[in-house]
Amino acid sequence: MNSDKEMKEILLSVKTIASVGLSSNQEKESYWIVSYLKEQGYQIIPVNPTATEILGEKAYPDLESIPQKVDVVQVFRKSEDVPPVVESAIKIGARVVWMQAGIINEGAAQKARTAGLQVVMDACMRVTHRRLIGPRLARL
Repeated sequence: MNSDKEMKEILLSVKTIASVGLSSNQEKESYWIVSYLKEQGYQIIPVNPTATEILGEKAYPDLESIPQKVDVVQVFRKSEDVPPVVESAIKIGARVVWMQAGIINEGAAQKARTAGLQVVMDACMRVTHRRLIGPRLARL
């Protein structure tokens, strides 16, 4: 279980979020969550093998294809699909793996922690940000 202090420190210290499983469908929850985070000034990198662009950002088929440093790997996949995402997060040198609400994989979380990554499980990044930091106007 992550403390509010840990999650707030993560949210205040990171800049780049790779969102694995982000949908290009505006009706999907992942789209609205990531849209909010983009409005808060985070750099969003969609990771979706079936999309070329989401929320005006170039989408990549997998984490290894992203040409820049990623702070957080945000996971919008089923719990059983998390282990290969964690493997990739470790490979690319991410600092944090953040599994959205309802996503829990203890084995993958332990592997990430052993590799030195911070892990958040079963927590919506948007809800957590709004609760601990609060929305602010987008940076222009």
